[in-house]
Amino acid sequence: ARRVIHEADVVVYDRLVNPNILELARREATLIEVGKTPYGEAWKQQEINALLVQHGLKGDYVARLKSGDPAIFGRLDEEMDALDAVGVEFEIIPGVTSATSAAAAVKASLTKLNRNSAVTFLTGHDVAGFADHDWRGLARPGATAAIYMGMRAARFVQGRLLLHGAKAGTPITIVENASRMDQKIASGTLQELPEVIANNDLHGPAIIFLGFSPREALKQYKKQTTASVTPFVSSQEKSVRG
Repeated sequence: ARRVIHEADVVVYDRLVNPNILELARREATLIEVGKTPYGEAWKQQEINALLVQHGLKGDYVARLKSGDPAIFGRLDEEMDALDAVGVEFEIIPGVTSATSAAAAVKASLTKLNRNSAVTFLTGHDVAGFADHDWRGLARPGATAAIYMGMRAARFVQGRLLLHGAKAGTPITIVENASRMDQKIASGTLQELPEVIANNDLHGPAIIFLGFSPREALKQYKKQTTASVTPFVSSQEKSVRG
């Protein structure tokens, strides 16, 4: 990925790409931001497709740079289809999706023996609005999920899960800006989900984990003499209980 960015004539990048990564591009390269701001100004996917086709047909060496992994909620197929339609060749370089980065940040495994043998990656919000899923399956004891784009859909997700039988005390963990210097981690229970977001001033981008707590929060929980779960929040600089 580093080599491709450095050799590219044109770098077409998303809003969430770290500026430090853009420093890898050559000075003479053309950098084009095609960010999509939730509920704000944004490039339409058709416009991005057309931009890639335009530069591809000109013979430019284009790096289409996304945050995370392009194959996880990255609209990858639409861009590949547009390039295929005009005969522009491309290759896919896999990245590290934010769920994996976030799990590493909280020192948790996405799967665990005797806890869960599967994990669901889902989106809380898509182009049509709040996204529907197999809520009954997600509400089962031991179910684990990584929810992308779930901050604005938090109450919707919470309501659907509780309606389909999820326990109010199901642990949830939120990782904002996973893997970045301003990363923030907060946890609590499904019943507390909107309050955890509000009380910790979380705005996203963030991953919401359903079904497990940060390793440090589990250590703290074991030290408690009461049965209640203590909300947990941390940043790169410190960890506190509150």
